[in-house]
Amino acid sequence: MSREWLLAEGEPFVDGLVLSHPEQLARLRRACPEAEKAAVLAGDPCFDRMLAGRPYRERFRRALGVRRGQRLVVLNSTWNPEGLFGNGGDQDLLPSLLPRLAAELPADDYRLAAVLHPNIWYGHGPGQIRVWLDRARRGGLTLIDPVHAWRQALLAADAVVGDFGAVSYYAAALGIPVLLAAAGEEKLDPEAPLAAFVRQAPRLDPYGPLPGQLAELLARHRPFAGPAEFTSSAPGASAALLRQHFYTLMDLAEPAAPARLEPLPLPPYEPPRRTGPLDVRARVRGAEVVIERAQGHPYGAGGETHRAVHEDTVDPADLATADVILRDGPPDDPRFGSPEEWAAEVLDRYPHCSLAAYVSGPDRCTVRTRDLGVLRLSAGSGADADPAVYASALHAWLVWGTAVPSRDAVPPRVGTAVPTALRVRVAGGVHAVEVARPGCVARPGRGDSPVP
Repeated sequence: MSREWLLAEGEPFVDGLVLSHPEQLARLRRACPEAEKAAVLAGDPCFDRMLAGRPYRERFRRALGVRRGQRLVVLNSTWNPEGLFGNGGDQDLLPSLLPRLAAELPADDYRLAAVLHPNIWYGHGPGQIRVWLDRARRGGLTLIDPVHAWRQALLAADAVVGDFGAVSYYAAALGIPVLLAAAGEEKLDPEAPLAAFVRQAPRLDPYGPLPGQLAELLARHRPFAGPAEFTSSAPGASAALLRQHFYTLMDLAEPAAPARLEPLPLPPYEPPRRTGPLDVRARVRGAEVVIERAQGHPYGAGGETHRAVHEDTVDPADLATADVILRDGPPDDPRFGSPEEWAAEVLDRYPHCSLAAYVSGPDRCTVRTRDLGVLRLSAGSGADADPAVYASALHAWLVWGTAVPSRDAVPPRVGTAVPTALRVRVAGGVHAVEVARPGCVARPGRGDSPVP
């Protein structure tokens, strides 16, 4: 609200300076009284679109591939050297924060997305941004469209890790927990509500364990009154107020129909794509397998450990040491043959690999093991976990669980009984997973214990 931004030759150079709250008008009078005659109190259309989109939160979450039991953490950065996505200097947190998020947060408990200011994309170029964040993207981070989809991602979020930019303030106004990783107080008008929020908001400890900080943020969160109050003095009314001003400027009568804002579109389906190696830990208790996966040693799960690697990993050496190798796609993709053929090729190519898994649907995958041959894993249409988790659970169970008859004892033919059924516990949920030979029909109600 400084004079150099608002005046040209001592006069306002705009026909309407839109303000969202009388608090801004009071500061304008103090900072640049000459501009008051151009001021228009008209609410905030961006905030109004988010308020109208709140009922569709679950749709936005599903569009981002957020599963039941997962928490969506949205990282955001404004366009500023002191922002979270800073200038690359010693104080820039993002380069060290991203790999720690992937390593410390269990992959099935958390979903990560990033909203970067449009000027960051414009200033560096989309190619450079994707190169810088390539490792994080291979770990499952999704880069959100900075123009068309950031509001939907914010509505879908369980927590926001950000800086002093508008996205963090909008999140707080919506009641979403915010953890500040870059405060930038020196860049803010100390009298502005945003500055008051920055002074109050909890801060990220860049050296402390991240899971504990997020858990504390969610457990202790109480919405701040300031952001919800000062974001707009006319929530839901900006379209009418703005249109009234526009038609007054044109000296025309307003249309009779009510003024409306364009609703937020449903973004395209964009689930996480993890091609970086995942370290897996599992506890096997009878027919139950507790799984935790991360790009580092997962927390809270002891017992069997193995490494699961997507075939599209950037480093081919990862495949040579993988215990489980994964691929996902339609079951009839001619490039790989059938899932059974792909799995046989993988086991033949990588002697260290014990199990190859081809994920062909939201609740199923085809696996091949060296001892049992081809098996189909399915949790049913109501399941909501990554089927690659089921493959890791089967691997752990075969290593540490009850003995399973060998291939010779249970021939892989149509009609062979179900070799086992597992209960897979992941991300706070339990999934009953049927494991059957190809062509074998699972027997309802008999999935509680491993039955040869």
